[in-house]
Formats: sequence, C-alpha cells, structure tokens
Amino acid sequence: MGFEREAELYPPVKAFLEAQGYEVKSEVTGCDLVARRHGEPPVIVELKTAFTLPLVLQGVDRLALSDTVYLAVGIPAKPAPGSLWRRERRSILKLCRRLGLGLLAVHEPTVRKDALVEPMLDPTPYQPRPNKRRQGRLLREFAHRVGDPNTGGTNQRPIVTAYRQDALRCAAHLGANGPTKASQVKAATGVDRAATLMRNDVYGWFERVERGIYALSPKGEQARELYADVIASLEAADPDEPAD
Repeated sequence: MGFEREAELYPPVKAFLEAQGYEVKSEVTGCDLVARRHGEPPVIVELKTAFTLPLVLQGVDRLALSDTVYLAVGIPAKPAPGSLWRRERRSILKLCRRLGLGLLAVHEPTVRKDALVEPMLDPTPYQPRPNKRRQGRLLREFAHRVGDPNTGGTNQRPIVTAYRQDALRCAAHLGANGPTKASQVKAATGVDRAATLMRNDVYGWFERVERGIYALSPKGEQARELYADVIASLEAADPDEPAD
C-alpha cells in the first residue's frame, strides 16, 4: 500500500536521527526536517512518499543552505513489480550521488515491524571518474557510422549503428546479386568483416548456401525495404560501389 502522507515519514526519520545524537525540528524555513548535533552544520531532510522530480529539485535547492541534504523516500512493504524504485534503484542512487544528495529509504511499517529507515547514500561532493573504455567505444561508433541515419529521441525502427550499416551493405549486395562468396561480398562492399558478419548473422538476414557462400534470407529482404533510405545514403557515400 505504501505511505499516504509525507507526515507519516517524519516520526521514523526523526527517531533515526535522534538516536545518533541530533536535535530534530520540522518545517524550519520551508525545510521538512532540520537536525543539528554539537554545533555541527545542519542536516536537512526532504520527505516524499515516493521518489519524484519535485523531491530532487527540493534537494538541490536545499544545498544552498547545507552541504548535508538527504532525500527521504517512502518504500511500500511490497513495492509493485513495475515501480520506479524496483526498476531504477541503481539509477536513482547514481543521480543522487552525482548531485551530492544523500538518500534514506523509509520502509513502510507492517503488523510485525515498525517503520525502518535505511541509509542508502550519504551526501558527498561528486567527483566523476571518466570511463576511458566507454568513451573509446563511443568515439569509435561515431567515427565509423556513416551519416546520421537515426532521429534523436524515439525511433520507429532499430537504431542504425555502424555494424548495422555494414550488414546493410552486405544485404544490399546479396539482394542485387543473389548467393555470393563472402570474399566477393567483402571486395564489392568494402566491409572487411563481411564473412564474420554474415556467419554470425546477428539480425537473421543471411543464409549459408554452401561453405563460404551466403544468400539473403526473407528477413533480410524485409530489412532491405525497411532500411532502403539508409542503403541509398550508403551507396551515395560510397560512389565506387556498384548500385543495386
């Protein structure tokens, strides 16, 4: 069922902080909860029955008042399978970490258990660590992709990657010439990985007729129609290649 009101989160969060020696007060100049201990900088906690964008915006705003800001989120005893908390917990933690916000999960009380406050993340300044391997993959894909065959946002068909462009080059050649040796497909299309690509057949577009000879499958024929515009742009970008 979950928490119905933000006020239900306040008592367990207050008790959690008081157990650590904090003095806690609610609704201080717009902050849901403010805690202090032995003259330390204030701890600010914003309460919400679920993780939402308004909660994140509140937390970011409170960073102007203190470096120690927590978001406290109500967690149902039985979260729905498709709930944001179940689907995106890791992404929620990553977002909070990048923003320098702490996160407290306030678990709904049950008949046998009181509400439980689980610290998920403490607020610390975010120091990004570049991922050279992922950046290299990004740059390689950008460099090898011909043109801009996709539309930013939602696409009506699978994303056209550099690998898919190579597969389309092979499919276009087989569609125009029928069963062909892999070495000839490589020579005609300029796709160095043509043999491996057709043998692995990731998209189901190719059929092995004999050893080293491939033909286009019915699914491959459909792909030629679906990506006709991409094939045309590839042929225009590679004028030395014979047209279908």
